[in-house]
Amino acid sequence: MRAVVMTATGGREVLEQIERPEPVAGPGEALVEIAVAGVNFMDIGVRQGIAWTDIPNPKILGVEGVGRVLAVGEGVEAVQPGQRVAWVYAPGSYAERIAIPATSLVPVPDAVDDRTAASIMMQGLTASHFATDFYPVQPGDVAFVHAAAGGVGLLLTQIIKLRGGRVIGRVSSEDKVAVAREVGADHVIVDTEGRFAEEALRLTDGEGVHVVYDGSGPTTFQGSLDVLRRSGTFCWYGPVLGGPGPLDIMSLPRSIKIGYAVFFDHVHTPVLLRKHAAQLFQWVADGKLKVRIGGEYALADAAKAHADMESRRTTGKLVLIP
Repeated sequence: MRAVVMTATGGREVLEQIERPEPVAGPGEALVEIAVAGVNFMDIGVRQGIAWTDIPNPKILGVEGVGRVLAVGEGVEAVQPGQRVAWVYAPGSYAERIAIPATSLVPVPDAVDDRTAASIMMQGLTASHFATDFYPVQPGDVAFVHAAAGGVGLLLTQIIKLRGGRVIGRVSSEDKVAVAREVGADHVIVDTEGRFAEEALRLTDGEGVHVVYDGSGPTTFQGSLDVLRRSGTFCWYGPVLGGPGPLDIMSLPRSIKIGYAVFFDHVHTPVLLRKHAAQLFQWVADGKLKVRIGGEYALADAAKAHADMESRRTTGKLVLIP
């Protein structure tokens, strides 16, 4: 079986496509033929040694995908051979096949194609967590969304709009403005240096926003504090680009609330995983949530997908086709 592994912690040069033994479904597991695997910043974090260090190298990268069940192990009743399924936060998706706990799988409805299903699990569930759980957006709320043309940003903007909120998006280049506006961003600011607060405050008549979603690293941290209104909420996420450093909680202004949002807390049981994934799939089927595929790559080109993602020049979701 072809698979892309990381041979050591490091840069893209540690990625290698090799032949691995065929996986077998053990008790409680399903064997799945992978149709599409998602590429995520978490994969880059794993490659850099930020996560899943307990799994020895060489290890297969990838946490998200969609495919068809080939066989099930002892005790599995939730899924059946032939069924289309999707998963997230389970290692080993950069491969042709995967043996995966059946509790990690969600059924994919016929109305949702493979590429869309694979694209919506990590980033869609992350956006769902941010806008419905970490800070449940209310009608009339104004949200500031960083990287508004990225995979999470595009889905987050749409969910905020579905809940009746307004969105001020930040993008890194002029060519991304139309992409963010296409999914409903009310205003889009182009910025690469963290100098966006003044314009955001102008757009809110000096009041500031109710919530800011920031996964852009330390460069934007102070500006995100500055754009919040009194008692606003700061949703910080994404460890790959680094954090802001030590924070004196008594220095936080205007009674704001700040937290580090982790999507797994949104889906920490199989019941919640299926519930929230089903909602995303329903929005897609109803035409209320659109997924933008920003790039498709052969399995052997996983390193190029990582390079493109790290460049911050891409929009939407990147996927691998085994």
